Amino acid sequence: MLNRRNILALSVFTLVPSLAHAASFPVFTKAAFEKAQKDGKSILIAIHADWCPTCRAQAPIIGTLLKSPKYKDITIFRVDFDGQVDVVRAFGAQSQSTLISFKGSNEMGRSVGDTDPASIESLIASAI
Repeated sequence: MLNRRNILALSVFTLVPSLAHAASFPVFTKAAFEKAQKDGKSILIAIHADWCPTCRAQAPIIGTLLKSPKYKDITIFRVDFDGQVDVVRAFGAQSQSTLISFKGSNEMGRSVGDTDPASIESLIASAI
């Protein structure tokens, strides 16, 4: 029989891998982003909130895709939806779970609330 303690333990256990993926993405800084743009890098911005279930679903998908040799040169930045409000506004994002791809200074695509691995891969590929 499941009681509250067991349910809480299970929910924490299922969140840990996703949070670990999100935490491993470099946090956005304007200087690092501008340098990556100036260098013509392929960039993925992940606007993330720790409390967001969609963000938690996106993180392991992105983490898995970025392990592929095809996407080894993608530079990713994590924007904290709650803590970096000015950055969220600067990107014109209206919600967490927004993914934005860039090739240098050119925005190549964006998605909101997407958890489909194929379409996330397509968005990342658009930056190459």
